[in-house]
Amino acid sequence: MTDATLWMVDADAVTDADLLRFRDWLSAGELARYQRFVRAQRLRQFVVGRVLLRMALGRLLNVAPREIQLEEQVGKAPLLVSPVVKGGMPGFSIAHSGRWVACVVSAQTALGLDIEMLDAGRDLAALAAQVFDAPEISRWQGLPEARRVDGFYRMWSEKEARFKLGEGVGGHCVAVPHGELSVVVCSGQPLDQGPRIEVVSLA
Repeated sequence: MTDATLWMVDADAVTDADLLRFRDWLSAGELARYQRFVRAQRLRQFVVGRVLLRMALGRLLNVAPREIQLEEQVGKAPLLVSPVVKGGMPGFSIAHSGRWVACVVSAQTALGLDIEMLDAGRDLAALAAQVFDAPEISRWQGLPEARRVDGFYRMWSEKEARFKLGEGVGGHCVAVPHGELSVVVCSGQPLDQGPRIEVVSLA
């Protein structure tokens, strides 16, 4: 059976005191990256994402979250360095948008995750020109007007999730329903069922 677990947390609900405490969970490489961020929201998203990932991997691997050691990789997802996993590395991916931070993990397959706030007020045509190629723009413009907003974010999320999954992996992508977000999970192997969102608290 190939499955995945999708965890999500409202980063704005995490207190400043908890954020300070969670910084102690970060590796030296993660702290160095953390210190390069300027915006307060991005600092919050980064810490919350790394703690959420450790919690999800900890449950998957049956170890305490603080035993999860991650190593930074330039332009890539972090590398799991401890604990050593026999029989293949778990797949995982992190994403954030607005107040939401999410991660998805699987013991059986590589993963890519993207989430995007659904914002009809943005200039979607201008964004499409930046992020889509010509066939994608044509496909988006061919959607009925009532489906343009959802369709744009669905296409954008899938494009980002496929990129995170990695070139040459192929990818089986599913959209996961959410009231505020476009959520797409892409997996190297098809999932037996789409992951359900588990909203958790870091307190």
